Amino acid sequence: MRRVFWRRFDWVLLGLVLILSGFGLLMIASALAGNQVLAMWPWRQAGFLAVGLVLLFVTAGVDYRLLASITYPLYGVLLLALVVITVIGTVAGGSQRWLTLGELFLQPSELIKLGVILVLAQYLSSHEEHMEKLGTPLVGVLLLVPAVTLIYLQPNLGTALVLLVIGGVMLLVSGLRWRHTVLMAGAAVAAAVAAWRYVFQDYMKDRVLMFLDPSKVPAADRYNVEQATISIGSGGWLGRGLFRGSQSQLHFLRVRHTDFIFSVTAEELGFVGGLLLIVLFALLLLRLLRIASLARDTYGRLIVSGVTAMILFQVIINIGMNLSLMPVTGIPLPFISYGGSTLWTMLIGIGLAESVAMRYKKIEFE
Repeated sequence: MRRVFWRRFDWVLLGLVLILSGFGLLMIASALAGNQVLAMWPWRQAGFLAVGLVLLFVTAGVDYRLLASITYPLYGVLLLALVVITVIGTVAGGSQRWLTLGELFLQPSELIKLGVILVLAQYLSSHEEHMEKLGTPLVGVLLLVPAVTLIYLQPNLGTALVLLVIGGVMLLVSGLRWRHTVLMAGAAVAAAVAAWRYVFQDYMKDRVLMFLDPSKVPAADRYNVEQATISIGSGGWLGRGLFRGSQSQLHFLRVRHTDFIFSVTAEELGFVGGLLLIVLFALLLLRLLRIASLARDTYGRLIVSGVTAMILFQVIINIGMNLSLMPVTGIPLPFISYGGSTLWTMLIGIGLAESVAMRYKKIEFE
């Protein structure tokens, strides 16, 4: 029976993940070339990838339906980790969002994305016959509130938005009624206006204002966005060549190995390299949508839909902010940006999708 399951493993999806992750390693190495302090970080990312692939296969080997019984306790543990961070978390870049474990910096705000996907999939699939009642989607929204609140307070608005998008997509896929959609959309707009006036911190508002009207923010705040634009524009059709980008190699571009790694790609590999990366993401997302369509139950379909929404939103926002089409949010580019927690989150998410793919049919006895 195990052989039957593994024959259904989506090797094409895994191949796309490996290509993207390998591409990411190459671009991280290029972005950090000449930096003696961070010279080992590409090797560290390779280690993160090796561990992440093990996590992917272990997750795929577990029947996703067995996770339903531990979903709520797991979500509770991840929420507790976010609470612990507020007390003993490591502060970096103005945010307190890391747990330090020796040389490893673990970011629970990344892992909580998977917790949200699993808890919403469990709740919505077990209440799909009651979606006609407004209370059902409202409870789903309430499940999001503690995670979104704790992450926002780090502060980490970008990841909080990712959770809201994941939740919104999963509600729609679960059969949210149109009248409820309109009502909740109106409430979301009202909440956004109130948040802008009374909740958002000044730096968050500055990022939005910088996107809408760059002249309203100081030149120092616009610096990296302008450098990213220069990087992308200077790449032309075919780029300057690996390890030859002036903005990255001369360190004009900051956080070039994380948030702005797409700018490094566009400068060194040009329009063709950037387009190739986008095509790879499109193929991966189409493969995930295929798995969602084949899922044997609502629970599996919602899990894969949540993983797809997570990856798609992060790709759109990250590439969009590199192109000055979106406000700067600090959201990493999946599989490409440096970081162990974000890479593990993506690979475990792919493992969940693979688990659904492997079990979309009933067991065949051979």
